[in-house]
Amino acid sequence: MSTQPFISFHNVHKTFRDARAGRVVRAIEDISLDMARGEFVTVIGPSGCGKTTLLNMLAGFERPSGGRVLLEGEMIDGPGADRGVVFQEYALFPWLTLRQNVEYGPRERGVPASLVRELTDRTLAMVRLVGAETRYPHELSGGMRQRAAIARVLVNDPKILLMDEPFAALDAQTRARLQREVARLWLETRKTVFFVTHSVEEAVLLADRVIAMTANPGRLKADVRIDLPRPRDPTSAPFNEHRRTLERLLTDEIAADGMAAASV
Repeated sequence: MSTQPFISFHNVHKTFRDARAGRVVRAIEDISLDMARGEFVTVIGPSGCGKTTLLNMLAGFERPSGGRVLLEGEMIDGPGADRGVVFQEYALFPWLTLRQNVEYGPRERGVPASLVRELTDRTLAMVRLVGAETRYPHELSGGMRQRAAIARVLVNDPKILLMDEPFAALDAQTRARLQREVARLWLETRKTVFFVTHSVEEAVLLADRVIAMTANPGRLKADVRIDLPRPRDPTSAPFNEHRRTLERLLTDEIAADGMAAASV
């Protein structure tokens, strides 16, 4: 039986050229991280610490400046259908109905029409959007649009869900409802999830593990396993113990980043 990690970041570095400042910026420095198949991992850290950059390298949108990002032992060298990305923006085609948006991926891949319909019906039921199939994106609430965006990814049956602050633009009630929906979908599908968030509570609510990053340049500060039963109660003492631990880590980094900026 293979003990090879499903996903691996090996000594990953990322630098960018800041043309306006005329210098090279270190975004990520020496991150090594393994994930098992089926794990739900959330990533937190101060603004600008490289959380989304890590996600983009796993998606294949960006390449590391040093080190390697591997999926099942193979180097990631570009985007692929095995990785589905859900962004903060809904990424729906405004001229297509909900059903047409969800069907788009399978149709583009040449899936037979009868199977496309079956897959779409099943996925819409999974995200609880049955009855809204003929509506256009502007006719859907923010929560429904984000569920539609998740459905567009799930219908392609990716190995990995990459979620980049998908609920950041939503009101608190809708965000809480969609957090519960994502937790339910993960229990049903057991997809591997890499989830970027600014919210410590959201990280603890959803994850098997929470990865905390340092301020710029982003390094791995802590890897905290959340051994709590699901569904989770944010008012419970064990939940709040995890939250306080992670909030202290994050507060320390934000303070350190502010001191560093003040000294420049």
